[in-house]
Amino acid sequence: MSAGIVAFGAVSAMGEGSAAASAGEIGERATLWIGRDEELVRAGLARPHAARVALAPGSGDRATAILALAVGGCARGLDAALPGWRSLRVGLALGTSSGGMRSAEALFASYIDPASGAVSRADTAAALYFGPMVEVVATLGLPLEPATLVMGACAASTLAIGVALRWLESGACDLVLAGGFDAVGTFVAAGFEVLRATTAELPPRPFRLGRDGMALGEGAAVLALRPSHLAPGAKVHVTGFGASSDAVHLTAPDRSGAGLASAALAALREAGLDRVDLVSPHGTATPYSDAAEARALRTAMPKIVEDVVVHPLKAQIGHTLGASGALEALACVDALTRGVYPAAAGDGEVDPDARVYLLDVARAGAPRSALKLSAAFGGANAALVLSRSPGPASGAPCARRPVYLRAATHVTRVPPAAALADRIGWPVDRVLRADALTHWTLAAVADLVARDGALTGAGIVVGGALATIETNAAFFARIHERGARTAEPRRFPYTSPNAAAGDASTAFGLTGPSFAVSSGLHSAVEALVVAVALVEAGDASSIVVVAADDVGPVLARIAAALGVEVVAGAVALVVSADPVGAVARVEAATCGIGPRTSDLPVRCGHQALLPLLQLPTPSVLAASSLDLRRVGDEGEAVPRAVAWARVELASSLDAT
Repeated sequence: MSAGIVAFGAVSAMGEGSAAASAGEIGERATLWIGRDEELVRAGLARPHAARVALAPGSGDRATAILALAVGGCARGLDAALPGWRSLRVGLALGTSSGGMRSAEALFASYIDPASGAVSRADTAAALYFGPMVEVVATLGLPLEPATLVMGACAASTLAIGVALRWLESGACDLVLAGGFDAVGTFVAAGFEVLRATTAELPPRPFRLGRDGMALGEGAAVLALRPSHLAPGAKVHVTGFGASSDAVHLTAPDRSGAGLASAALAALREAGLDRVDLVSPHGTATPYSDAAEARALRTAMPKIVEDVVVHPLKAQIGHTLGASGALEALACVDALTRGVYPAAAGDGEVDPDARVYLLDVARAGAPRSALKLSAAFGGANAALVLSRSPGPASGAPCARRPVYLRAATHVTRVPPAAALADRIGWPVDRVLRADALTHWTLAAVADLVARDGALTGAGIVVGGALATIETNAAFFARIHERGARTAEPRRFPYTSPNAAAGDASTAFGLTGPSFAVSSGLHSAVEALVVAVALVEAGDASSIVVVAADDVGPVLARIAAALGVEVVAGAVALVVSADPVGAVARVEAATCGIGPRTSDLPVRCGHQALLPLLQLPTPSVLAASSLDLRRVGDEGEAVPRAVAWARVELASSLDAT
């Protein structure tokens, strides 16, 4: 089934609404919105370039304010295009790379130096990855089901749109709000600079000789997706989705581009196409990534160099991280709708090793289809096809494959580094570079492999109640005490919740869809729900689900402020279309967020999956997150929203 884009809201340095992701004007060069950023200059960074969203003074947390603009714009667009949409079954799939990181910086600073100012319990909630999302969607006043927050780093919103497409195909909802958001802060900018991923001079020059990196940007985009047969007025449709993992390296791409090509080919096959008219690449302007992406494109469409225009939008609005896939998809929508082949920012000769077709000025044409590619830390890849016409299967909900669970494994202690390295076949120093959350994940998957055999080719979805908060605090402490230029390049990749999935993919050959999720403390069951949707749809034959939680002094302090208990440990299991070795069949799986008090228990992280260790297998797995009314200080008005997840199991393996 394809999905029509019936409305959207967006904001970037370019502007708001349709201006946020413009494909440019015919006959004109690409406009650059990146400049020298005063906040990053004050932080002492050597390459302080960024593209900022224009916000009103006093807007509060930037990520929250930016997301609010996109969600509000999408809601207004729906009010005009689809009156009565609020009475439909509405889902939510958002992506982010850093979530509430700017608020987290203030929180960490207050822990280091109490004189810097008191932080309320509401501010503590805002500092979590899911903080901005929960606050903003609560203002809609709607129950949103299914709902997830994809933390797939720079591929997050592309993955979120793909998950949204799968939910529509299954008939789980009538309409999905899908996209992503991120804001720029010193934390993230320092990390990319010490990884030598940012450019020394503007503009960035994707795919050209002499390119030396990207500049960061901020923004948000939310697309309202409706099954194409129920969206006759939609001008552009999402007709294909694919996801994969390189399973090669945490931060460097597979030089062959094989993983990204796999995702692109899956999306093209679903769309019923062997080529498109326009490509929106990941296009970070880093030497190895651009070359690998060009190879991936030549694998997916051998004549890509000669006649398919490539539009690297990041060179204009910066790398907007978790928002980039959605914003760049909207630039494709603009190009397809207005008949524009967009110009590429940057000057210079195209690199023969990264050879693609770039335009110096935008030209008129009649593009009918576009391919959007995204890649991320952890080797995660995602691809979307957008078309002027609905895809080949645009009718009623698709038949879904039955999905089974293999028994879970529970890890209560991480082996010593040498023992863990031996189990996964890595050098000890490589294991020692990883953070504690990744150690828990690796240990849990190693247990699965020891018991059930190799999992090569499977995907992986990781859920963690508070994700990488402890690692983030340690990374921030160094910046706070010694300056942004002293940030630790080895620690920075592990501040991404996607790192654990990425290292597990590499260690165990998990080349299927790979990412993390967490829209709340119930993330363990949420990860299971999302994995079930992908296996049902055929995006992978099997997916490893890992729920992992780390505990340290900062995380313990945050948990105490929220009034919850987080326990260190991990649970891992396999979701599969194959009933061999299964202990249960999934009858139903859903997750949501809404303006109500959940009647489900608050079970943090991996603890929600512990019932799977019982025999016989329990019939229901369920968990909810804290009600944010309890997070606010006394007398403070706090939006009310509870996130939750529920999976119903049958001991009978008979799908009929």
